[in-house]
Amino acid sequence: MKIKLGKRKINEKAEMRGETLSDKSKFAIVESYKAARTNIMFSLSADDNKVFAVTSYSKGEGKSTVSANLAISFSKMEKRVLLVDSDLRRPNVHNIFKLENATGLSNIIGKMGDFDEAVHRDVLPNLDILPSGTIPPNPSELICSARFIELVNRLKEQYDYIIFDTPPIGVVSDALLLKDLIAGFVVVLRERSTTHGDIQNLLDSAKLADCKLLGFVKVGCVNNKRRGKRGYYYYQYY
Repeated sequence: MKIKLGKRKINEKAEMRGETLSDKSKFAIVESYKAARTNIMFSLSADDNKVFAVTSYSKGEGKSTVSANLAISFSKMEKRVLLVDSDLRRPNVHNIFKLENATGLSNIIGKMGDFDEAVHRDVLPNLDILPSGTIPPNPSELICSARFIELVNRLKEQYDYIIFDTPPIGVVSDALLLKDLIAGFVVVLRERSTTHGDIQNLLDSAKLADCKLLGFVKVGCVNNKRRGKRGYYYYQYY
């Protein structure tokens, strides 16, 4: 069952360009992410685990931008937030924030660096970012390694919220490997891009892997056909 929890306008072109929330962002855009943040917090309220992942079915649907803006929105509550780019095949978070990606998650897991030298601290107030690092030949093996699990458990003690930007589930299965470490997945859907078949395949994959879906974020949707305005919707999934 899907329950519509909120609707706000958002600029699709800005979202596609990977623009992050700032003091110059339009009020409607900021409020739309606040609505999504509130809904996610309610989804997490029954679980002591404040770690979640953002994914999509296919590439190019805006998951990295949504991950970044959710991280910014959570940090506005004066909570310590860590955004982790765990897409080791096609990293993008460092590009959104214009950060170096020389050392990151893959280097830490591969014992070629440590967290303190890889993390970008206070990119914005209360927001730290861990880029993906060097693209490895074995991303799936790194994500399910004991060293990665140890890292995540240690970081849970340092941050109020940890958000993972993960690869699209319809492309590779890397995201599903996080299921035992996180409270669940927030799935990004794009109007006129994500199909009903994509959604069903994603639901089937999540069910097969016994993953919890916290909700859907739908971007680029039309809420006023006559004027051609595009919108943002958030749905809770049960």
